[in-house]
Amino acid sequence: MSASGVTAAAIAARLSAVGLRPRVEEHTQFTTVEAEVPDTLSAESWREVLDAVADADRFGLVATSLNGRALWAVVRKTVPTTGDVGGPGYQR
Repeated sequence: MSASGVTAAAIAARLSAVGLRPRVEEHTQFTTVEAEVPDTLSAESWREVLDAVADADRFGLVATSLNGRALWAVVRKTVPTTGDVGGPGYQR
């Protein structure tokens, strides 16, 4: 399993511990974790959910009146290179 897969699996496990039912999907450049969030989720559980997704590279919440609330998190498979951090003319 890739490093992103391990991180995504850990996020999913923490979300499961809160009572959510996460789905993990592998993609070419990243791994995603998604879960439906019930309206009844307690404030304490929300703190645990936010702590869990904080390990992701990106995360968010989509809320609609038609589909309810869905939490998502993305873990990149490759670490971006810094390249020319200082820009043109930067001297080390």
